[in-house]
Amino acid sequence: MSSPKAPPPVTLRPLTEDEFAAWSERAAASFAAGIGPSRGLDPVTALEIARQETAKLLPDGRDTEHHLIWMACHQGEPVGNLWISTQKKNPFIYGIEVDEDQRGKGYGRSIMLAGEEECRRRGFEHLELNVFGNNTTAIALYDSLGYRVTSQQMRKPL
Repeated sequence: MSSPKAPPPVTLRPLTEDEFAAWSERAAASFAAGIGPSRGLDPVTALEIARQETAKLLPDGRDTEHHLIWMACHQGEPVGNLWISTQKKNPFIYGIEVDEDQRGKGYGRSIMLAGEEECRRRGFEHLELNVFGNNTTAIALYDSLGYRVTSQQMRKPL
């Protein structure tokens, strides 16, 4: 029996100013895709709310204090990104993204592990995140990495 293949290693580096503009639009679109269905919003309204909430969280853009926004690279080439807030006792992952053409290669796991290591290096003992209940791929990844449910919100259509 062979052991599981190790995920490809990644390094994290801060986004450049040019990268930030494109990243912030993708981050808002990704957030909108999650909040739209969960809040019963049409896509246009969801995107507007996502843009507003992202801007509120990052008033100084990529230089907002206590927010770490990284490009994840494998062998020097971008493969995804990670956004962690360190404002509270436990850092919180606001976003993780693997570039569409790089999905299914293990980069999600690598990015999460690199983010965990960065938080550990900064003296934190826990890392938190939220995941939409219909995102089964992300839930499976987080479960496999040892994340456990600490609260749960449920809804029933009437």
